[in-house]
This record gives sequence, C-alpha cells and structure tokens, in this order.
Amino acid sequence: MKIDEKLIERKQHDLNGNNHVMTSADTPLREDAFVKSDEEKMANIEKLFGGIMEELGLDLTDDSLRGTPYRVAKMYVKEIFQGLNPKNKPSLSVFENKYQYNKMLVEKDITFSSACEHHFLPITGKAHVAYISSGMVIGLSKINRVVEYYGKRPQVQERMTLQIFNELKEALQTEDIIVVVEAEHLCVSTRGVNDKTSRTTTLEYGGRFNDIDLRNEFYSLI
Repeated sequence: MKIDEKLIERKQHDLNGNNHVMTSADTPLREDAFVKSDEEKMANIEKLFGGIMEELGLDLTDDSLRGTPYRVAKMYVKEIFQGLNPKNKPSLSVFENKYQYNKMLVEKDITFSSACEHHFLPITGKAHVAYISSGMVIGLSKINRVVEYYGKRPQVQERMTLQIFNELKEALQTEDIIVVVEAEHLCVSTRGVNDKTSRTTTLEYGGRFNDIDLRNEFYSLI
C-alpha cells in the first residue's frame, strides 16, 4: 500500500471512531492461520513486540523489561488468544436426557475474559446461558468451556454471543437456547470516552425462547 493510501486509510479510521462493523459471526481468520507452529509465532511476536517497546522509548536492557517481549508473545499464543486455534476447541459430549427433565436449565454468572479486536484491550464479564433439552443434555462444565473458548480470541461481543449460541445449538440439536453476555470494555473505560461505569449487554435466543414469558422467566432467574 502506498504511503498516501495508508494516510487516507488512517484518516478514515479516525473519522469512523468506534463505529466498527462486524462482518460475520465467524472470527476473521486467514486460510494459513495455523501453518506456523505456536513456537514460530511466539518467536515472531517476541521480535515484533520488542520493536513496539523500542519505538515507545523503553529500555529493553532493563532487568524488569528484558523478558517482556517473550512474556507477551507467550501470553498471546498460549493464553489470551488460544481460542483462535481449533485444536483447543472443547469436546462437547452430550447425553440422553434419561431423567426426562423438560424445563429450562440455567447456567448463570459464567465469568470470562476476552479482548476487543479493535484495540486489543480487555473485555471482562459474565455470560448467562439456558437451554431446554430436546432429548439430549450437556455437562455443566462444558457450557463454561464453550464461553471460555470463544472468549479467548480477539472479539466483538455481538459475535461472541452468536458463537456461543451456535455452538450449543449444534451440540444439543435444539433452537431452544438463550445466551446473554454482560461485559465491561476497557477500550471504553480507559481510552476514548473514558466511561468507567458503563457495561454492554448482548443476547441471542431461538425456539421456545421467542416466547416473551419464557424469556422473562429466564431473566428473573439471572
């Protein structure tokens, strides 16, 4: 990209501000996203982040800072963005609903941490999930693991909500699911508007949860 084109693009980003567009319910990944090993990615990120620190004027020979590029690289690949790699996707075993429980099951206050894909700043919050069995049930911890998996990647909260819903819909073979995500975005609270108290809520639901009375019952439980 030519320099003048890059400047125009940057000016457009400034004009758009926080008016970002989510293009898909799928996380945007290149086809070659997992050709490199984790170790190769970490080595490259270590060099690149070290360059960022140097541009900021930090002294990488200081004992406190010397290991920071490696620590950041390891954190990105092995921890906070591990949900990008499908090999880390949780196995969702489901079981026959032999006890014939036919009311909603609610798993609430599932804590998660993610990162805003626009600024790479933390998103922290809770998810609340409910489903009504269509004949199959899932282990409670698996719901938590689905939330964690989709949180561990650069995210848009709307997309994360849809991803959790779609994953559970596929596993449980039912539309009778509702997902609510409540979160604080540090890209709002620590920069830009610097609003320290606002939180964002998103939801997705289907099937029997299209009934407002059933949704209200769910809301009363969370």
